[in-house]
Amino acid sequence: MVQTITADEFRDMVDAARRGEREFALVDTRPEESYEGWRIAGAINYVYKPFHRFDREEFETATGIAPEETVVTVCAKGKSSHALADDLAAAGYEDVYAIDDGMRGWSAVYDRVEVPLPDAGDDPLEIVQIQRRAKGCLGYLVVGGEGEDGSRVAVAVDVSRHGEEWRAAAAARDASIAAVLDTHVHADHLSGGRALADELGVPYVLPAAAADRDVAYDFDAIGRNETLSVGGIDVKALATPGHTDDMASYLVGRSAVLTGDTLFTGGVGRTELQFAADEGGESAGARSGAERLYDSLHGTLLAEPDDVVVLPGHFSVANDGTTDAVPGEPVATTVGAARREIGILQRDRAAFVEEITATLPEKPPNYESVIAANRGVESPADEVAAIELEMGPNRCAAEPAPEPEADD
Repeated sequence: MVQTITADEFRDMVDAARRGEREFALVDTRPEESYEGWRIAGAINYVYKPFHRFDREEFETATGIAPEETVVTVCAKGKSSHALADDLAAAGYEDVYAIDDGMRGWSAVYDRVEVPLPDAGDDPLEIVQIQRRAKGCLGYLVVGGEGEDGSRVAVAVDVSRHGEEWRAAAAARDASIAAVLDTHVHADHLSGGRALADELGVPYVLPAAAADRDVAYDFDAIGRNETLSVGGIDVKALATPGHTDDMASYLVGRSAVLTGDTLFTGGVGRTELQFAADEGGESAGARSGAERLYDSLHGTLLAEPDDVVVLPGHFSVANDGTTDAVPGEPVATTVGAARREIGILQRDRAAFVEEITATLPEKPPNYESVIAANRGVESPADEVAAIELEMGPNRCAAEPAPEPEADD
């Protein structure tokens, strides 16, 4: 019998397999091009079309999966994978699962993780990292002390299209979200910040420099070095242009800095997605952005104390679904560790710019339309269009040349 499971239930299967508690084979039935562009780690591609004759022997030869194994099937939205699961069950496979809503469902799987922070004495600060597992997007709930109504005060940062994840994180801490912030106009995913702010009737905040990007809706501008008080915790906007001109990082008390797409745990942001159109083409735009990024890193972020926790806007997910991050564990570093361990941060200005611009990585899918939607000048027609627009992993990090190997 085939069991239909949600994407969240499949996430739990993946985590159990990582702990060595169970085994399964994952079969992806999509066309090869879709599979190669973005998939779940470890998936085996077996292109399948419903209503075609199923041959068990051919399936076993193609996949190496025997009838006694547990099999999970996935496709784009759950149709062909369910049909294959039915065929497998009819052919004698006894433990078969099909992921409801397929890769669409997988794209909306989240983990909520408490971030360890330096000891701040009586400081009530908590930071929750909200991880979008398949895309590598990271957002945050910053929770301070109590407000006038007795509940704790929080702000939501870099909210994705699924704002209910931030609402749930706040409810779990008896907190009320007082404002919603974005670090910049995103290029890889649809921001849910404005929608969440509207639902809650609270301010939607963008860096003041976003006004120069022709944003077509009203927002509350936060200027360079301006602060918001979150239940007694100061959240300070640090202007960190480079990935985009409007990019800001948010310094939370003296404990952490939310760096958006400026600084990651193992690298830095790419610099040509906005500037290519503005400054004479892709190469010139990348160079101009890289110069600004160098100044933002060395003049602002790396000037913070070594123990300040760096919380980025993304972690890396490759097209094959693999990642260096451990899902469900904090994705974080510190200012000191970043300065010592990220090779490109040790380059001088000229070498930094050259390395960032030498190899421009593959662009995020549909990035121009995503930017337009996040600026408010376009809008997906419906939920299905929104899902299709942002399918695939994020690609917001630069890909500097690998470190040379040491001589033996």
